[in-house]
Amino acid sequence: MSCSPQRGFTLIEVMVTVAIIAILAAIALPNYQDYVTRGRVVEATANLSDARAKMEQYFQDNRAYPTGCNTGTPAATEVQVATGQYFDLACSNLTATTYTVTATGKGPMTGFTYTINESNVRTSAFAGTGSSKGWTAASPNTCWVIRKGALC
Repeated sequence: MSCSPQRGFTLIEVMVTVAIIAILAAIALPNYQDYVTRGRVVEATANLSDARAKMEQYFQDNRAYPTGCNTGTPAATEVQVATGQYFDLACSNLTATTYTVTATGKGPMTGFTYTINESNVRTSAFAGTGSSKGWTAASPNTCWVIRKGALC
């Protein structure tokens, strides 16, 4: 009767493999989550840029800024702004010569706020909780921060 050699992995080999996978996951998962968050920020900045273009077009046509913004069908004195999956847009400070459009994060982007006004001044604000943890506004706060470290 012949004995065949044992096949398989030793407990040490399995433990080393699990340790390597855990280390890789500890590095990769936060980086991946940050990458996803940065990708979602693009929605806010793109929609704000679009809203600004519409506000300026309205001003060119009417020599005054609109009296409101709407995500549906706008009235004659309003402009239509985009509805986003991760950011809601709202208009404020509306006068004939001023406006501010704000993108406020929702869902996984709660805590992020971006704004733009008639002078093209862009600002960023972060609650420091959830996905916005570790994000800080630039100094001076005159740009849209698109990644951690106050990078615009």
